[in-house]
Amino acid sequence: MEAEFAYPHATRLRRRKLELDSAPSKRYDDSEQKANIVATLPFLSEPRTKLVGIARLAAKGESLRQGHKVEYFTLPAQSLLNRCSVERMPFTWTINPYRGCEFACKYCYARYTHEFMEMRDGLAFEQKILVKQHASDLLRQELRRVKPGEEIAIGTATDPYQPAERVFEVTRAILEEFSKHKGYEIGIVTKSNLVLRDTELLQQISRSNKLFVNLTITTLKVGLARILEPRAPRPDLRLEAVRALNQAGVDAGVICAPVLPDITDDPRDLEALVRATAEVGGKHIFANPLFLKPCSAAIFLPFLEKEFPHLVSNYQQRYKERAFVTKSYRQQLSQLMDRLRRKYGIRSDYDRYSERGHPPQSRDIQGQLNLF
Repeated sequence: MEAEFAYPHATRLRRRKLELDSAPSKRYDDSEQKANIVATLPFLSEPRTKLVGIARLAAKGESLRQGHKVEYFTLPAQSLLNRCSVERMPFTWTINPYRGCEFACKYCYARYTHEFMEMRDGLAFEQKILVKQHASDLLRQELRRVKPGEEIAIGTATDPYQPAERVFEVTRAILEEFSKHKGYEIGIVTKSNLVLRDTELLQQISRSNKLFVNLTITTLKVGLARILEPRAPRPDLRLEAVRALNQAGVDAGVICAPVLPDITDDPRDLEALVRATAEVGGKHIFANPLFLKPCSAAIFLPFLEKEFPHLVSNYQQRYKERAFVTKSYRQQLSQLMDRLRRKYGIRSDYDRYSERGHPPQSRDIQGQLNLF
């Protein structure tokens, strides 16, 4: 497992991380100095308007490292907890330790979050990763805002255990802070078996809080997973993570999302995934169909043209007027998964914990901005 996350120069970067954690956030008040900083970031090289909010913070970021077309930058975050105002969402608060995700999933719905930082190229989401600074300090200050019964979802718009986490350990710092508290409801969603690194910490948190870990698996087919999720760990490694966590007493299950029409929605394939989840002791499995926003379609449709050209017109028609599949498709998928859970003896008690890690099919697009 460890080999999948090996990075060169890890010692130097870890030392850099410690420097960032201990140093105060830098502020650039001089306008000329601001312009110089912005010019060093490829995605903000020619600002045409005054940068505000998260775009202004991103412009202050310092480059940390480059490698295989991925760059890492600091993000002097001013807040970590984000309130979700959409009533239909199964969680109240969200935490995203990073902005952007190196796993480069072709279907990712969260690519538009980089547009808030004036990064309009859809590929920037997977190539420009921003590392939030002082995460544990911010969480400590903001946890008082969370009321009893309000759920906190970690990883709604970025994978908290993407490759950057092996070096910068922002997610671990957040979990270390949670381990000092009790009475919270916490859900984690990830595609990475790197989560096993924090098993002891997760055990500690679960003793005083409600904790659920969700491993996202869209298909058991390794070749298909490799082209859909180019830099994510293999599906079998994720299943083994579910097994190991449950054996360690940390409740874990599987999210099958998104389900891609005519690619991953074959009932036989979904049954194989449900059966495999039961075999590793997964506490739940549920599925959501593909949610295709315009910014995601800009990456996904060219991918279809290359890998599944016969499906392009199908998807163009299916998502022509909306980002969601039809109600009948959602109902059929839900009914199928319900039958499969019963067949393989997977209880549904944990469903609301698993759902917190992935947005349901909501038409409230503006409200989704609060996820990030």
